[in-house]
Amino acid sequence: MEFLLYLSLVPAIGVLAQWLAWRLNLPGILLLLLFGMILGQFLQPDDYLAKLTGGDETAGPNLLFPLVALSVAVIMFEGGLSLKLHELKEAGAAVLQLCTIGAAITFALAATAARWTLGFDWSICFLLGGILTVTGPTVIGPLLRQVQPSRRVSSTLKWEGIVIDPIGAVLAVLVFEQLIDQLHQGGAASAALMLLKTVAVGSVLGILGGLLLAIALRRFWIPDNLHGVAALSLGMLLFALSDMLAHESGLITVTVMGVWLANQKNLDIEHIVELKENLRTLLIGCLFVVLGSRVQLSDIMAIGWGGIAFVALLIVIVRPISVFASTLGTKLTLPEKTFVAFLAPRGIVAAAVSSVFALAIERDGQPLNLVGSDQLSTVTFFVIVATVLIYGLSASPLAKLLGLAEDQSNGILIAGADPWVRDFALTLQKEDVAVLLVDTNFNKVSAARQLGINAVCANILNEHVREDLDLTGIGQLMALTQNDEVNSLATRECRHLFNRSALYQLPFKNQNAKSRRGLTSNLMGRALFSPERTFSNIRDMHAAGAVFKATKLSETFTFADFETTYGDSATILCSIDTNRKLLVNTIDAPLKPEAGQTVIALVGSINVPDEHAATPAE
Repeated sequence: MEFLLYLSLVPAIGVLAQWLAWRLNLPGILLLLLFGMILGQFLQPDDYLAKLTGGDETAGPNLLFPLVALSVAVIMFEGGLSLKLHELKEAGAAVLQLCTIGAAITFALAATAARWTLGFDWSICFLLGGILTVTGPTVIGPLLRQVQPSRRVSSTLKWEGIVIDPIGAVLAVLVFEQLIDQLHQGGAASAALMLLKTVAVGSVLGILGGLLLAIALRRFWIPDNLHGVAALSLGMLLFALSDMLAHESGLITVTVMGVWLANQKNLDIEHIVELKENLRTLLIGCLFVVLGSRVQLSDIMAIGWGGIAFVALLIVIVRPISVFASTLGTKLTLPEKTFVAFLAPRGIVAAAVSSVFALAIERDGQPLNLVGSDQLSTVTFFVIVATVLIYGLSASPLAKLLGLAEDQSNGILIAGADPWVRDFALTLQKEDVAVLLVDTNFNKVSAARQLGINAVCANILNEHVREDLDLTGIGQLMALTQNDEVNSLATRECRHLFNRSALYQLPFKNQNAKSRRGLTSNLMGRALFSPERTFSNIRDMHAAGAVFKATKLSETFTFADFETTYGDSATILCSIDTNRKLLVNTIDAPLKPEAGQTVIALVGSINVPDEHAATPAE
């Protein structure tokens, strides 16, 4: 029963830690590792498994070894599904050089730093250097969504984080295999031949798997309800087969398979991606809690000042040298190189690979008699915690300092460019709110551009259009077209770009939402403004002379005074608080503006006494 409790606690704690991280705006991996280590002080999975198997102390490693490997395979498969080849137009050279030249520099310098600071045997230093070559895509992804740097920087870091993981894992395996061969006094196999075999097996099986699944989906050989599990099952099967043929080639297989599927034309895999994203979130939570529970706080404390010096060298020396040396001749600017040089958190792959090696040693029952072999996982976890903490806290301020990110994702992507929408967007823009209009009507888009509004003539429902939009500083969507179906589809298709709380929609008419010809609420975004203000109503008011006004509230002119002055002729659309954050008025959460905020409202044509007139915000 205690082991059952442990199994049920792990996913619950994983979800709780990630929820708390979201609420506190902290890197989730920090709380996951912390909760895992706390859990490990009370409950240890190895102890329960040993009891269940009659005292077999190798039961824990024997079971965790394949589970960790398969979980990492699923995570890497999901990562491959997020890689789009068009992103390499600007970042391709930088990614290639970071994953080759940069990886080699990181490998050598990290091993040297481990030797100087930790005093490990050179073999263990090189093994640790291979493990720490990888970055953390599961950590970099959330950080990039939080910071929102320029598109080129985001593409570079995302591609590097995913592509370098199998490279680092293979590099570490090559070192580990040489270690085992040396200790067993066997002939050292050619590292170059082993590397070639690993890359060939991984690439071929990955392409074959992606090709097979794409054909099956296009020819409707698989029913819709089995698409996700079929892709998952095939990925795990090919991962295992690949690893049997060549050590650690499975990570290459699942990554290549994911990239192949993600870049197929006319193939809808969004439902597969959604399943993998949910599964990845669960697996990351469980993995970090389980692996963190195997790390004792006393072991981390025993690393001492040497561990702190090692992390400092990785951050201040190793990563910057690696980035600046490997990005020579690329399109990256100096600020972009600087930001990339100071963002390399380690994540689940580093933790899993180090744990796999440790588990393999435990499973074999023959510990390596080399200095540092027993601290491999502990040092890796210490590096993970330290790098995530430091990079997680410094990424946003550094991006703003370098001019690569807005202070906040305050802007709005607006689907639609009708006359009243253009005036509304212009009012927002005058208040320093970033606005991007998207409409299929060239005349409307041209009229918006003549007003100085950033506008694109394209279809918001086109996947390639959404991928190409520059959303720097944009964190919300307003669907303001005349077509309710287009608006609803826009809010649904943009869920991977923005939080669901930031997806808004304005119905064309009230009757549409209430009649059988209308859409049900679950298919729509958050309803904007007020029940009386629909697209057709605002259009007619604007045509009759209603205008958009920005009014600064104060202690002497409060919101109550605003309501008294304008009465029912004014409809609050949004407000800008004292931190310059844009707040949108919705039916489910009406705004209550306070002193110091700027109210943006649609005001009808009424006579306003001069002494009560609101002063427009400058």
